[in-house]
Amino acid sequence: MKPLRMLGFATVILCAAFVNAQSPWTPVKNVPNIGAGAELLLTDGRVLVHDESGNSGTWGNWWTLTPDINGNYANGTWTQVATLPSGYGPLYFASAVLPDGRVDVQGGEYNNGNGVWTKLGAIFDPTVNPPTGQWTSVTAPSGWNNIGDAQSVILTDGRFMLANCCSLQQAIADKPFTPVWTSTGSGKFDENDEEGWVLLPGGKVLTVDAYVGKYQANGMNSEIFDPGTGAWTSAGSTQVQLWDSSANCGGSGRASYEEGPMVLRPDGTVFATGANRCAAGHTAIYNVSAGTWTAGPDFPNNLDIADGPAALLPNGNVLMMTSPGIFGTGAVFFEWDGTKLNQVQGPPAAPGDPSFYGHLLVLPTGQIMFTDFSNDVELYTPSGSPYPGLAPSALLASAALHRGTSFVLFGNRFNGASQAGAYGDDFQDATNYPLVRITNKSTGHVFYCKTHDHNTMAVGYPGPTYTHVDIPSNTETGASNLEVVTNGIPSQKYPIAIE
Repeated sequence: MKPLRMLGFATVILCAAFVNAQSPWTPVKNVPNIGAGAELLLTDGRVLVHDESGNSGTWGNWWTLTPDINGNYANGTWTQVATLPSGYGPLYFASAVLPDGRVDVQGGEYNNGNGVWTKLGAIFDPTVNPPTGQWTSVTAPSGWNNIGDAQSVILTDGRFMLANCCSLQQAIADKPFTPVWTSTGSGKFDENDEEGWVLLPGGKVLTVDAYVGKYQANGMNSEIFDPGTGAWTSAGSTQVQLWDSSANCGGSGRASYEEGPMVLRPDGTVFATGANRCAAGHTAIYNVSAGTWTAGPDFPNNLDIADGPAALLPNGNVLMMTSPGIFGTGAVFFEWDGTKLNQVQGPPAAPGDPSFYGHLLVLPTGQIMFTDFSNDVELYTPSGSPYPGLAPSALLASAALHRGTSFVLFGNRFNGASQAGAYGDDFQDATNYPLVRITNKSTGHVFYCKTHDHNTMAVGYPGPTYTHVDIPSNTETGASNLEVVTNGIPSQKYPIAIE
């Protein structure tokens, strides 16, 4: 179990290599006095943020960050929204944005500050009593004793798959989310605890075993779940160990079983990161089409990721947050470019953070939003151009759209190349769904439409695809441009008129 939160802050000292470089980080202004933690991108362009400050009575609190009228998140507006149902205040939990635009939060390693592996859960509906929304309690699958710090994933057909952190149990809720749970996941090698899930092109789900309950000092097995059969099968050896067995510095008695995040890249590989109490963390690369693993480079200077975030940048690189050993402070950021690990400047608080403090969310601007349990929220602006061939495209039946109305938007590549965000078993913030952005040509003002009920959540799917679009009633009239954005990559600008 991770600490509830480590108190105290280290003096901020930038690495010498970056002191004179222009920082890629921009602070978000006007952040309230909260501990910004888990973050998810709503389909109307707002960011939903959980208060994880640890202050008494705040565990159920959530806020939204709305970009300013020019689409700038750094200058956006913070609004406290509805609180979770009474008695539910989780930390380290399963989370997902559902295809209908609601947010599902399940379980928690802690509940209201107590380590209990709760099985409580709730769904946030942003359309009820806007802009504050409403949380509604949902029940756990029948027979489950807990959910805890569990994995979850939205399958390609829109169903929500959830794990019980501390058993072999998994279940799927059919859409629309009622929830009606169906048990699944036969043949799982070990318990779900500490493992992360990655949605692959074609709809299967990849995991790296953490050997909880089946300790093997040098275990390197991975598994794939097939939604068609409901079964797990081996995906082969990862070639290097990605979970912390502490085999060379104490063995099973000191093993944390932690792993790092895994991210699918647009080249058809999954970059997987590891934890290691004894030395540097390993990395490995899974080739999806070949079904094979190869060893990647070790992190330098005994860094690793014992729980922590990673995000796919629009340019195809993977941004990640490392730190020394198991839960050690002194975070260092890297980008994986498919060949090597490149150290990049971290945010100001990095020297005082362990990797597990971090959360990275891909915004529709192409920036990455970083939170670390404090009110110093930062935006990372990556370099380079979007990875070629990933931009969504739209088929507009009419160039005249009416504010306050809804329509179905057809197109291609609405779900991106990847879920784009990863952490592991404690938090999920996938963004493989389309957002629609309208920019008035005269004023430059930006308006995000709510999208919902997408026909697929399949990563790497070229199409055809569609989503439902609700045009805000306050959208400015006149000549405008419409863009579809997925994983921070926009389509071309389509000229329209808002009436």
